[in-house]
Amino acid sequence: MKVSLIQSNPGADKAANLADAKMLIERAIALDAPDFVMLPEVFDWMGSPGVDREQAFEAERGGPSYEMCRSIARQNRVWLHAGSFRTRIPGEERSYNTTVVFNREGEEVTRYHKIHLFDITSPDGASYRESASFRPGEAIVTYDCEGVTVGCAICYDIRFPELFQALVQRGAQVIALPAAFTLQTGMDHWEVLCRARAIETQTFFLACGMTGAFQYGNERRHTYGNSMVVDPWGQVIAKASNGVGHVSTRLDIGQVARVRAQIPVAEHKAVGVRINA
Repeated sequence: MKVSLIQSNPGADKAANLADAKMLIERAIALDAPDFVMLPEVFDWMGSPGVDREQAFEAERGGPSYEMCRSIARQNRVWLHAGSFRTRIPGEERSYNTTVVFNREGEEVTRYHKIHLFDITSPDGASYRESASFRPGEAIVTYDCEGVTVGCAICYDIRFPELFQALVQRGAQVIALPAAFTLQTGMDHWEVLCRARAIETQTFFLACGMTGAFQYGNERRHTYGNSMVVDPWGQVIAKASNGVGHVSTRLDIGQVARVRAQIPVAEHKAVGVRINA
């Protein structure tokens, strides 16, 4: 299974963002012929609150981001894990932060709504309040990709290991996490968290990040990038350079079973299990 992770730098111009994403996907396909392509979180729009915000929202199906991804998957006969984009919630001002997955025929296979929302104040004083714009999802989601079970998560979800244990319980062999990690937290936490989640779950961990700067009100904010693939032993087997581009590698899915046989943590799990004294 060959995978390509797209690392893009979206801003407030949705049409330009979609054109950039399409170009980057087609370049990765031409150069590396992947089976599975992945985009970052909110790859189609990253703007300021209250400024052209409506253009960022889409209906559940049929919007420009949805249709671009569906078309690329069908025309190029690839699986496309479409990062995330904002899908409208009828009767509510907030949206879902939604991953949609398309198979080689361009058919929607599944969708996942981001569960954990980034409501924090960073050490430099910047305030992030995703709950003002997004409604949290509730469902834990996996899907079958030609015999490989893939688990879904988005960005801030990475800090909640219980979610990833639940994905493994549902059979996940690969976990896909699109992200828009901040530069400040990313420098200290991104690789550590990616490797930890891979080691704990004994899965391939695909972490696809937005890169570069974007305008948020009067602030210039920066994202970390450093998209990477971590194997079930916790080794980083592919990592993107700084800046816009992509990174590709092959996954030996058999390694998941081999690592789980060497260290059978699922069999040894005791928390939540009654142990006789």
